Amino acid sequence: MDALERVERLAGESAVVIFSVSTCCMCHAVKRLFCGMGVSPMVVELDEDPRGGEMERALARLLGGGGVAVAGSAAVPVVFIGGKLVGAMDRVMAAHINGTLVPLLKDAGALWL
Repeated sequence: MDALERVERLAGESAVVIFSVSTCCMCHAVKRLFCGMGVSPMVVELDEDPRGGEMERALARLLGGGGVAVAGSAAVPVVFIGGKLVGAMDRVMAAHINGTLVPLLKDAGALWL
């Protein structure tokens, strides 16, 4: 299984999946956002996975970065909701601010209120 297939498989394993780097402050912020909303995301720490670098490059390609990624870069965090790519921190925060994040979470079964 290549890195992109692994990302796609992991992305479908939970209602909310965050691909993260454990030392990334933006990753920490997005995890806090979801936990503060009462959502329990599945977190994949790329720096703790032997194939994390490959997956990070695959995520960068998905985000349109051409596969160029450096640990702690804008390639993370990457969020999937309901198995679908939402995007990086900018997209997640925009969805939160404009009110579209909660409906996405409800539709995915990650939030009931």
